[in-house]
Amino acid sequence: MDRKKKHAKQEDSPVPQEGAEMAPETAEETRPVDQTALMAELEAARAKQDEYLNMAQRVQAEFDNYRRRNRQVASESFDDGARAFIKTILPVVDNLDRALMVEQDQEDPLYKGVVLVQKQLIDALKARGVNEISRLGETFDPKLEDAVAQGACEEGAPGTVCDVVLKGYQMGENVLRHAMVRVVPDL
Repeated sequence: MDRKKKHAKQEDSPVPQEGAEMAPETAEETRPVDQTALMAELEAARAKQDEYLNMAQRVQAEFDNYRRRNRQVASESFDDGARAFIKTILPVVDNLDRALMVEQDQEDPLYKGVVLVQKQLIDALKARGVNEISRLGETFDPKLEDAVAQGACEEGAPGTVCDVVLKGYQMGENVLRHAMVRVVPDL
């Protein structure tokens, strides 16, 4: 009986017969692998990977540059708006200066109020980075001043500012308004 069981077990196991086709999975296992084709396919996939990686890095760099440019443009726009607004305030500063030049009783409450308003306005402008162009007695600089008149030779050295007709202001390196000055003529 053992023989019959043994013989039955051998019949149950699939043994390929001559001329019979193999199962599809076995056929793939025995088919020779074309390694050169696989290597070429792998190299092509790696090239595509590198291309996509480079493209992603380029897009990321362009986006970073875009963001940086937008921040810079926004900052410049803010500064341009601040400069434009400050230019409209400068005549108010001039008028407060003129009001304080008039001979008055310095104990007058109105005079004291004007002094306080002027001081507050000047402090606010300084906090924003606005400085007065004060070059009295210095050599005339056309980048900072406009010569509107000539002074007398006795008023100073030739080519120097002898009088400030209207104060000038600058914000950082930007001149908001050139100072209007009188200059001692060169002989």
